[in-house]
Amino acid sequence: MSTYKPLNCDLYDYLEIACLHGYELLLELDDGSTLQARAVDTRTAPSKEEFLKLQNNEGAFELRLDRLVAITPTETRASFKRIELAGQFCSTDD
Repeated sequence: MSTYKPLNCDLYDYLEIACLHGYELLLELDDGSTLQARAVDTRTAPSKEEFLKLQNNEGAFELRLDRLVAITPTETRASFKRIELAGQFCSTDD
């Protein structure tokens, strides 16, 4: 897989909210595909790659955050609408 690019820090809040409330999300991926799954948690690997833990009818799985183009909660009670994530990365300049 390509070199990991951290997601823009301001966008993490949406992922945390989705996990906290267990939102069902429509996920748009960088390869043009979509899938639907419930947000469970986030995880940072020792390599500093970050993942969204998800659950659907096929089981539990993880997606690396830089694969996400957009997330849209499918529940009417959600506190946000479609959020575009693609191309919005944290600066890695120190």
